[in-house]
Amino acid sequence: MTRLLLALFAALALLAGCATLDEKQRVWIFQPSDRTWSGGSYAAESMDDVWIDYTSSITDEPVRLHGLWAPHENLATRSDAPVLLYLHGARWNVTGSAMRIRRMQELGFSVLGIDYRGFGRSSAGLPSEKMATEDARAAWDWLAQKYPQRPRYVFGHSLGGAIAINLAAEVADEKGTLVEGTFTSIPDVVRTFKWGWLPISPLITQRFESAKRVADIGSPLLVVHGSDDQLIRPELGRQLYEAAKGPKRFVLVEGGSHHNTNSVGQGQYREALAELYGLGDAVRVVNATR
Repeated sequence: MTRLLLALFAALALLAGCATLDEKQRVWIFQPSDRTWSGGSYAAESMDDVWIDYTSSITDEPVRLHGLWAPHENLATRSDAPVLLYLHGARWNVTGSAMRIRRMQELGFSVLGIDYRGFGRSSAGLPSEKMATEDARAAWDWLAQKYPQRPRYVFGHSLGGAIAINLAAEVADEKGTLVEGTFTSIPDVVRTFKWGWLPISPLITQRFESAKRVADIGSPLLVVHGSDDQLIRPELGRQLYEAAKGPKRFVLVEGGSHHNTNSVGQGQYREALAELYGLGDAVRVVNATR
């Protein structure tokens, strides 16, 4: 009886208005805010503010994105110095990811991290899958204009990983795609919850079907997951990896959670970057200066 009532409630919610249901999902999935992790502001202090302006083809409105730019010293000395677009997950703004940006900088990347609409100091609004992907594309184009001859990579954490896969499936000039703590689709994530048996998948509008889109990316894929990730289960990362068709590598970081895998697995990142992308030289330059 309980299942029947809940299914009926879900059906009534759908009939009550698809627009309202969609908006509620966008709030729940993105949790847009200007909040940051403690310590993020300190890590971001020496980063440069970046502003990216464009007109949205979705809303026909002007958009201003705020980003943080952390250039590596090799950008001035090496013509092959890699640049990386970092896409954060839900709830926290880009400053909250400053520690993760720093760690990727330590691995030889010059890193641009952005806030989607509705986050931080970017334009106000309730983000959606299409809007966040459009914002990521605007940042990608900014990197191409500023550093046209440099190899460009895209890296997303959690929900940002799904956005990164959407972006990589749309463009043809990425050198590599990296995702951490991400998933196959939002319906698959929902099914891992204790109430995941509810038949609500047809009601989900923000689906982020990464397992379907990952086959369309044209660059080597690095999938990293923490063994102790309680929010996005490691098996979803493994399934995402298995759905990819091109060169790829799966890295399971023992003891890594949803939030600290990038730190705990820094050595594994370094090894995977050298093996999958041939970035060993950039890593050695970093180590020589420390």
